[in-house]
Amino acid sequence: MHPGRSDPSVRVHALRLAARAASGTRLPLTTPQNAKESRVDFEGHVIRPPNEADSILLEVTVGCSHNACTFCGAYQLDRFGEKSDRAITLALAEAAEHCRGQPRVFLCNGDALALPQSRLVWILASIRERLPWVTSVSSYASAHNVEQKSDEQLAELRALGLRMVHLGLESGDDATLREVRKRGSAAFIVEQARRVRAASIQVFVTVLLGLAGKERSLIHAEATGRALSRMDPPFVGALTLMLVPGTVLFQRWRGGSFEMPGPRGLLEELRVLVEHTTLTRGMFYANHASNYLPIRARFPRDKARTLAEIDAALAGELPLRPEWMRAL
Repeated sequence: MHPGRSDPSVRVHALRLAARAASGTRLPLTTPQNAKESRVDFEGHVIRPPNEADSILLEVTVGCSHNACTFCGAYQLDRFGEKSDRAITLALAEAAEHCRGQPRVFLCNGDALALPQSRLVWILASIRERLPWVTSVSSYASAHNVEQKSDEQLAELRALGLRMVHLGLESGDDATLREVRKRGSAAFIVEQARRVRAASIQVFVTVLLGLAGKERSLIHAEATGRALSRMDPPFVGALTLMLVPGTVLFQRWRGGSFEMPGPRGLLEELRVLVEHTTLTRGMFYANHASNYLPIRARFPRDKARTLAEIDAALAGELPLRPEWMRAL
């Protein structure tokens, strides 16, 4: 999932490539007064994961090549396309001038791995040449776009500096995936994530609490935990579904055909998810601003403690994040 808020913006100075805004917020319109001649154009929504807060944001695509998931409003108004060589080269030039203290690059926007292999190779090689202090490059990736890369191509991207991809599983329940128009089955997404890991590229997998609604809440939670266990990623992020105006799922909710679990139902869903998630060694995050109960745990060491915390919250012994503090 690529959460987003709507603010009108197009041009952003390269000094803003360090994403200081909260996750999912489009970067601000304003340009510093001493930087009015910025050559960098950001098109549409610029989205990045929370852990990329200090990364240089390099826009290489616009929007999302799928852009059909019923819950996602991140790129509703953005037509998918590639950034030109010139735009990327100019952005790298400004990053070289202003971002020497930043060792990470995040490739925006929602679908960088949709690019042809030759273009990704050129982009990664250009980063290495122009920003030699950068030690890690990451991007969003869909399972469909991973499938388009051979094992050798994934290994080539790793050798050129791609260290992590952020991949949305959303649910391990195929019925839920079909309902929200997510491309591919749970088994397919698991397989592609395992291929990425086999290429020594880290995978940060995101899942969505509440996505199946009340009716399939616990089915979705158990199936998602089992899918995560088969993936065995080093990082898992559990977010809570936030209904975004303009999306198909928002319209279904407003029309009464989709019922979102309440805070207690979401905690119960989280408990079942955690109970059925087995990681060899990984971080489990449920501390996104959308969640009612912030959790940061190392599995398997902290799994029992995490279940106890959820039980305490269900018993009213731990406070939940108030509604006014919840956001994408």
